[in-house]
Amino acid sequence: MKQSLPQTLGALRQSPHGVPERIRRAVKDEMRQNLLARLCTGGPVFAGVIGYEESVMPQIVNAILSRHNFILLGLRGQAKSRILRSLVTLLDDVMPIVAGSEVNDSPFAPISKFARTLLDDAKDDTPIEWVHRDQRYVEKLATPDVTIADMIGDLDPIKAARGGHLLSDELTIHYGMLPRANRGIFALNELPDLAGKVQVGLFNVMQEGDVQIKGYPVRLPLDVQLVFTANPEDYTARGKIITPLKDRIGSEIQTHYPRSVDLGVEITKQEAWTVRGTRVIRVPEFIAELVERIAFEARADRRIDRRSGVSQRLPITVMENVVSNAERRTVQAGDEDVVPRVSDIYAALPAITGKIELEYEGELVGGAVIARELIRRAADATFQERAGGANVDDIIMWFDEGAALQVDEDASSRAINQALDTVPGLLRIVHDTGLAAEDDDAQAVSAAELVLEALVARKRISRSDAGEYGRATPEPRRRPNDLFGGGVG
Repeated sequence: MKQSLPQTLGALRQSPHGVPERIRRAVKDEMRQNLLARLCTGGPVFAGVIGYEESVMPQIVNAILSRHNFILLGLRGQAKSRILRSLVTLLDDVMPIVAGSEVNDSPFAPISKFARTLLDDAKDDTPIEWVHRDQRYVEKLATPDVTIADMIGDLDPIKAARGGHLLSDELTIHYGMLPRANRGIFALNELPDLAGKVQVGLFNVMQEGDVQIKGYPVRLPLDVQLVFTANPEDYTARGKIITPLKDRIGSEIQTHYPRSVDLGVEITKQEAWTVRGTRVIRVPEFIAELVERIAFEARADRRIDRRSGVSQRLPITVMENVVSNAERRTVQAGDEDVVPRVSDIYAALPAITGKIELEYEGELVGGAVIARELIRRAADATFQERAGGANVDDIIMWFDEGAALQVDEDASSRAINQALDTVPGLLRIVHDTGLAAEDDDAQAVSAAELVLEALVARKRISRSDAGEYGRATPEPRRRPNDLFGGGVG
């Protein structure tokens, strides 16, 4: 493509790419026009962003059409970074700049001394480079150690010595990330973590359109679309963000977690690595729903820190671990298809405990204990949704009479099915409710475990950590003083 594009200013002027009005367009106008064109086609604004069609996306569209700098407020795992990175799709495919420019100078409206000098000397022979839209996106994670020099720039004594320039000369500047994002998008994640004096520097760029480096006023009318992310807890007028900067951000857009289990399942299916290319992997719908409900249960659990949130990465990584455990078992047991079971979800505990931040009450109980409770509650909710009216009395009675069932997570589907057949009515419920077909042993095992886990959640039967199901364990009776941590003397 580079060979077909003009390589000098003179050639650019004579080509269809050299329309000055188009090249002089501000980046916000460029994004606005490309967004309007996309809206005319009726497709999604950003591919791969699910669940925001009726809430977040209209606000983002309005912000871009209004040429606003905007901020996305939300907890972790709410697709904020994905949305920001998708903004580059609203830029033109390629953009001409003065060759060698560090700040993406337009050949028709240069802002740096380097580009102005080169244009004055070479005129129509000025070399032109073409920048792909992906190179026009600059992202930075805000941390307390980020300096003004990192963001705006600093004087470079070595540059001055080599070029024979005074330190006050603009040609001695080593530009920071923000000037290098000129004519593009600058994304700053976790804005409240940025030091106050650096926020003042951002405010100056947004308000005055210029920068000051080491006390030297350098006129750099940057053309940048500024976008930010932050946690709502940190984003307050009297908090970690200086009020003048907050006031200059045009739109404040709140993100959220999936509002329905179905949407969450769709997101996890899109993001989780479940197509391994080795064996056929069949994830039953109720397993996908159960995994998603773990996150929904965690977000409602008072022992888990809601300010930190429960990332959508939790069900994604749990699903990947679940499939991996099922894949391992299938290889060892000699089964054909990889069909995850509820026991595989228990094997994915590390993917749950690593994604939840516990309150004090939760710390007393322990992350692993809470994770197991979340799995059981999610299993019960899934069973009630899919087969809530099933009669389970025969199953409960069988266990109450002292029978037990050991489910070995590494056993083959055929072997487990034979053991499940000894439990009165269990497989009949599985088949009658449509959880598994009559001839699908692998999915029947998974569905039977779902039924048993739902009964465990309701304390109708018990389950050991080793996977043995038995009669319900009665709640221990407490003495009055036990409620306060023990008796006296």
